Amino acid sequence: MTKIIFGTDGWRGRIAEDYTFDGVRRCSQGFADYLKVEKLAKRGIVVGYDKRFHAENFAATAAEVMAGNGVKVWLTDRATPTPTISYSVVDKGTGGAINITASHNPPEDCGFKVRDPGGGAIAPEELKKIEALIPDKVSEVKQLPLDDALSDGMIKIFDAAPAYIEQLKRLVDLEPIRNAGFDVLVDCMWGNGAGWFPSILADGNTTIDEVHNIRNPIFPDMIRPEPIHPNIDQGLQLAKELGSDVVIINDGDADRVGFGDENGEFIDQLRSYGLMGYYFLQVRGEKGPIVKTISTTKMLNKLGAIYDVPIYETGVGFKYIAPKMVEVDAMIGGEESGGYAFRGHVPERDGILAGLYMLDMMVKTGKKPSELLAELFDRVGPHYYHRIDTYFDQERKDEIQANVAVARPKRIAGLAVIDIVTIDGHQFVMEDGGWLLVRFSGTEPIIRVYCETTYGDRVDQILNDGMKIAGLA
Repeated sequence: MTKIIFGTDGWRGRIAEDYTFDGVRRCSQGFADYLKVEKLAKRGIVVGYDKRFHAENFAATAAEVMAGNGVKVWLTDRATPTPTISYSVVDKGTGGAINITASHNPPEDCGFKVRDPGGGAIAPEELKKIEALIPDKVSEVKQLPLDDALSDGMIKIFDAAPAYIEQLKRLVDLEPIRNAGFDVLVDCMWGNGAGWFPSILADGNTTIDEVHNIRNPIFPDMIRPEPIHPNIDQGLQLAKELGSDVVIINDGDADRVGFGDENGEFIDQLRSYGLMGYYFLQVRGEKGPIVKTISTTKMLNKLGAIYDVPIYETGVGFKYIAPKMVEVDAMIGGEESGGYAFRGHVPERDGILAGLYMLDMMVKTGKKPSELLAELFDRVGPHYYHRIDTYFDQERKDEIQANVAVARPKRIAGLAVIDIVTIDGHQFVMEDGGWLLVRFSGTEPIIRVYCETTYGDRVDQILNDGMKIAGLA
């Protein structure tokens, strides 16, 4: 059978083409064997899933394999946000988790994520160990039928919500948010975030409207459940019509977030991460390291200099961020996709908690989102960001890599190139502190060209130069 390779955040594939029940069985067996080797199997495991096609059945299959290997399973009783699943690992004291989700991928895809005993992403070298243990044949998989596993207690179905909500209460004072009288629109992107904000913030003066809040695995009105244009356009338009004070946009498994301001204008993920950093440093008065991927905002570097906190840059993906956060006891960690993790919680992206922090920032400052962004820019200057994703013929991958590897441009969009960083892909750092990054996606056959700059009128030219460097213009 085809060898299964883990990408940036586990294994993802096209349903019925390479992502099959037998593939899930093989992955689960590999992870079960890994847990045995690491002496974590006796602690059990959490298994959860999202709202994609067949996700609950893929999850049940994974649970059956774990039970067949003598690993007790806590199986979520419904589609559950990724951060809630991760917190359940800590709450139950298990050896890790399996999460059946493809996050923000197109509707045809599904995924298989694994988590460590702290609820965080597993480090790259450990993922390689799991890969090596995945059997080539499904005949090598041990499996206990679901009904039998439920009867003998090897699988227990549970509600992950109560413990997670209690954790949120410890991290955020919810009562002032409930009583703030905000009109909040939540775009659930047909995913796992549906119903959570109305439940968490019930019984107050703040009102929560939701859009795209039922299960629909084809994700109508958007290309994919990723909180960027054009997927967010319908939700932002509704916010304008409703006169919402803020828009919270969660991706399909609710571990990522995007925001819209009181005018229905999108606050992109780099600006959002800048705001999160500013919130902790200025509004909450906290101190501590910040971990960021190479693909996210340099505003954090400027905030780090202002508030005298260290900044650590990693490759793209929480398999790099989570271990670094644990190592340095980071205050916050995050990436360009809108995934942010926070100290005192699990080292995992949490789009629900990030949304609550945005609301708390509005309460504590008495300011609207656009005013908060203006305040941030007063400290670090305006920053502009955009990204181009391009599907490419896989036979051209070596050619494209070679093009980028040998590129030594002296100027990009007229700005002098002062450094080239190769932590993940090739990042060309420019004289204004901005950057152009060219890298391959770790989850899809896509090449990404990103930029951030202090010159709003040069964004398109920077991206076009990046496409030229890759040989794709």
